[in-house]
Amino acid sequence: MNSFAELGVPARLAEILAAQGITTPTPIQAATLPDSLDGRDVLGRGRTGSGKTYAFALPVVARLQAQRTKRTPGRPRALILAPTRELVTQIQAAITPFADAAQLNVLTVFGGVGQNPQVRGLRAGVDILIACPGRLEDLIAQGHCSLDAVEITVLDEADHMADLGFLPGVRRLLKQTPRDGQRLLFSATLDKAIDVLVREFLRKPVTHEADSPQSPVAKMRHHVLHIDRELRIPVVADLASAPGRTVVFTRTKYGAKALARQLNKRGVPAVELHGNLGQGARTRNLDAFHSGAASTLVATDVAARGIHVDDVALVVHADPPAEHKAYLHRSGRTARAGAEGTVVTLMTDDQRGDVRSLTKAAGINPTTTKVAATDHPVLRELAPGERQLVEGGFVVPGQAPAKPKAGGGNAKRQNGAGRPQRNRNDGRSPKSGGAGGKSRSRGAGGHSAAAFSSRRGR
Repeated sequence: MNSFAELGVPARLAEILAAQGITTPTPIQAATLPDSLDGRDVLGRGRTGSGKTYAFALPVVARLQAQRTKRTPGRPRALILAPTRELVTQIQAAITPFADAAQLNVLTVFGGVGQNPQVRGLRAGVDILIACPGRLEDLIAQGHCSLDAVEITVLDEADHMADLGFLPGVRRLLKQTPRDGQRLLFSATLDKAIDVLVREFLRKPVTHEADSPQSPVAKMRHHVLHIDRELRIPVVADLASAPGRTVVFTRTKYGAKALARQLNKRGVPAVELHGNLGQGARTRNLDAFHSGAASTLVATDVAARGIHVDDVALVVHADPPAEHKAYLHRSGRTARAGAEGTVVTLMTDDQRGDVRSLTKAAGINPTTTKVAATDHPVLRELAPGERQLVEGGFVVPGQAPAKPKAGGGNAKRQNGAGRPQRNRNDGRSPKSGGAGGKSRSRGAGGHSAAAFSSRRGR
């Protein structure tokens, strides 16, 4: 099978894919689509960035289009559950072109925002509901929604649902969907927590695993930098000031906020993403990162599953994660959709044992380098290109820039979008969609988030 049409994807949906330059299915898509389009329950495992979103979006739209059931208030026809609001909005962006072509509507439901627009959307009638479990349960308890008309249910990132303690709510929701409805469960890993859901809710599921549970991405380089603690922020700042997008992970919300502040003071345009942010701030920060107004995103693990930006060339674990699954999901922010990427873990003396155990469990063999100063050549190897600084870092529209530290007058002249002028001779080729060197282009300001998301890697 080497085309979507041969896999059974309806011609109109295949045309939409082709218009986006997507003609060859990814392994997880090629494996699952024949069964899911045939109406079978499917259990699919594929690493982050493997294309799982399209693997379930296409059969959802195809089924609803074929059934042509009348839309009724408060009774969605399809339900897609996801663990985070970021992932919900990413799924919405991916599925909407297909839904529009089939004259289906899409509604998202998640917490952190007012529920009234969501209630109005449910009241008007919904074909495809994409939701986080908590807010959906609240709306059902208030009588605004019923799941008794759901024809197809999708559980995305099932293992992350388990990690976050959402499985009891997920089970309560799945029990409210018709027993004879189709169910698709997708996950980066298939462990014992997932087995419970499979045994209870899937009927004779067909299981597809596109890769082994710990198989590293071939184009992803893994490095460990052994540093003294006082070098942590200077090293992160040096790596993040190279041309291109960087995602930096911390263990705590406070750590993400503090590190983003430090990077901005050093002239690296950075935004934060963690659980303490309101929805408005989350949306603003993600838009800034997608558009290139901020070149660095500092995040807790909440972002490891829900951020899909394909030209992230560098992931930095400023704090090593607690366990190997988190490492793999964090690292999956780079090397997406066939691109190359680099993952750097910062390690202090007291973290050596933990990092050694972590990388072994993750199935990787990183290159370890002792770094005593920010002029070490390995930093230029991992993040090549002229370092680019902006006075005050990222400035929220309407706010005054932060005052730079004394002696910090090395910021480069900015362009109209508030970012430094790019040095076209820095040895990096801008992303063009063709073959060649890896891209670390930040993108142009004013573009939508979807413009920087790989359609094939959905």
